[in-house]
Amino acid sequence: MASLPFGRFNIVSMNLHKGVSPLHRLSTVHGLRQKMRDCNPDLLFLQEVQQEHRGHAKRFSAWPASELTHFLSEDCWHAWHYGRNAQYQAGHHGNAILSKRPLNHGQNYDISAYRFEKRGLLHSSVQLEDAANLIHCFCVHLALFERGRERQLEQILRYIDTLANQGPTIVAGDFNDWRNRISSPMRAAGFQEVFEVMTGAPAKTFPSFKPMLPMDRIYVRGFKIHAATILHEEQMLSDHLGISAELELL
Repeated sequence: MASLPFGRFNIVSMNLHKGVSPLHRLSTVHGLRQKMRDCNPDLLFLQEVQQEHRGHAKRFSAWPASELTHFLSEDCWHAWHYGRNAQYQAGHHGNAILSKRPLNHGQNYDISAYRFEKRGLLHSSVQLEDAANLIHCFCVHLALFERGRERQLEQILRYIDTLANQGPTIVAGDFNDWRNRISSPMRAAGFQEVFEVMTGAPAKTFPSFKPMLPMDRIYVRGFKIHAATILHEEQMLSDHLGISAELELL
């Protein structure tokens, strides 16, 4: 990937589907790792990161021996934070933020709307070279049902108000918001969705084999948006397509 003009940086958001193909037949962690390196973003916002799964380690011969964040970030992203959302007998999964720059104050907040569906809001912050302000980063994975997402969004905006105040902020992840009910309250809080700015509508990212629903979003505040891209795949690495954005601090 060509170098960006000074002051610009790239981010990617991806739902990893726990590192297995949509029908759970194949391990996709090596393909996902290569896809991330091909994109080579400065920041990665990842959902459904299967940090540990003893069953996968036995079933798939090439499953990483280390925790998934170690495997994915090795020799490329030098800092990461992982937020455990769901734990079970075989292991656990959650959200992660990977960065080429040092990350500060990683914290995962429980925003589960239902007992049967564990969800988290992972917060961290990063300072780019020559930037005066910290960039606050929030990685999210919202509920399947709209009423639950409404409650979660209220929580998220309260956390942003407390943790980021009015500073530059990125909120990225799998919003499960196929009816696009979230953009209006996010705009009221000062955010822009990168695809809405560049193309007029959120990106259609689900299902990956024939994308019809706009599930994945990147909302930003305090940035100029230079590009927004859907990460199409030659093979189905997840049930979602990843998305990326090129940003510049205002």
